[in-house]
Amino acid sequence: MTDRLHDRLLGDDRVDARFAGPAQLQAMLDVEAALAAAEAAVGVVPVSCVEPIRAAARAEFYDLAAIAEEVAHGGIPAVPVVRHLTARVASTDPDAARYVHWGATSQDIMDTGLVLQLRAAVPIVCDHMQRSSAAAADLARRYADTPMAGRTWLQQATPVSFGLKAAGWLDALERVRARIVVALNDALVLQFGGATGTLASLGSDGPAVADALAERLGLRTADTPWHAHRDRVANLACALGVAVGTIGKVGTDLGLMAQTEVSEAWERPAEGRGGSSTMPHKRNPVGVSVALAAATRAPALIATVLGAMTHEHERGLGGWQAEWDALPDLVRVAAGGAKGLDDALDGLVVDPDRMRANAELTGGLVLAEAVAMALAPALGKEEAHVCVGAACRRARLEDRPLADVLADDPMVTPHLDAAAIARCLTPEDYLGAAPVFIDRVLARYAGQSRR
Repeated sequence: MTDRLHDRLLGDDRVDARFAGPAQLQAMLDVEAALAAAEAAVGVVPVSCVEPIRAAARAEFYDLAAIAEEVAHGGIPAVPVVRHLTARVASTDPDAARYVHWGATSQDIMDTGLVLQLRAAVPIVCDHMQRSSAAAADLARRYADTPMAGRTWLQQATPVSFGLKAAGWLDALERVRARIVVALNDALVLQFGGATGTLASLGSDGPAVADALAERLGLRTADTPWHAHRDRVANLACALGVAVGTIGKVGTDLGLMAQTEVSEAWERPAEGRGGSSTMPHKRNPVGVSVALAAATRAPALIATVLGAMTHEHERGLGGWQAEWDALPDLVRVAAGGAKGLDDALDGLVVDPDRMRANAELTGGLVLAEAVAMALAPALGKEEAHVCVGAACRRARLEDRPLADVLADDPMVTPHLDAAAIARCLTPEDYLGAAPVFIDRVLARYAGQSRR
């Protein structure tokens, strides 16, 4: 990991720690220690070698910088790790050192180590998303009946409730979070195949060793080694990418709502947060900026992982190496974006009065559809649409409220009096099934939370 000034803003300290050099080294050492124990349990290596190997498998015993230098020269991180581990074991028990890394290949150790790191890091993304979901659920409940202008093509359309918008965020966040969980579980598979995926060096004991190793690491055993088949990690990458895209969508909504000219909702103010180096009045949406930065960065990382899937024959050249940074970086980006959205939604300041004022900017035009639908039984849908469309054009041209124009229209007044027109132009009366949709999402969320 780098040490840039913005690392803590765009990433997540906990994820960084799980992919930092010491954690990577420890994950590989954990695999080596578990391998010795598994092989001893099957009878492949002496039981006496297990404790010396386990005792030496601690990252703090090794010079990380020296190992990194050897990796730069040798090309594979596991090779110097195994060499240093063997040397340390040999310093206390030369016989035990003979059995370090017995029957394994470098990719077994690195891939399985990566799986252990993913198991530790990816739930952090889900934790942030879970908090965002909780905040969105609270907004959906509190503002279920608060009308605001719905917007399509960035133009005001018909009214929605802010609660419905928040319920949409909640529904999407929960869907993509669930997919991450499924994809992560699918990826928690041991990699253990030896040189070319046959475990020939272990003779007939290979499958039993694999099962014992997987059990010790809390992983599943694959039907076949997956050195060159990267679908599980690629599927996890895609699940993370879709989640980050969803985070970006919510962030986009929040950013647009926080614009000065809109000012319907904004991040909770905090001393020193979101300020400008030159403009004292600025209130920049910091969490939203991080969420959107993640949504911008993630697609290229996913493309790298997908592009790296075309491994040659039994072990690939270059594609595997491309994953080494792309996958950890993607998890880090996803965690940063999820944390940014969590920060933005936590204590979001909402202005229902401004929402109503914005919905009324056009003098009732956002409810033109309601009027057309009220006229449709008498005039027919198409004729009603044409009639109200003409009234909307006059309202704009004459800069008059739509209600006044409709009250003067001889096509309208035989069917709608002033009170009926007023009812049509009341946002709360044209929210349709929004309450039903909100209740559905909140009920499902409550059920999931209980489980």
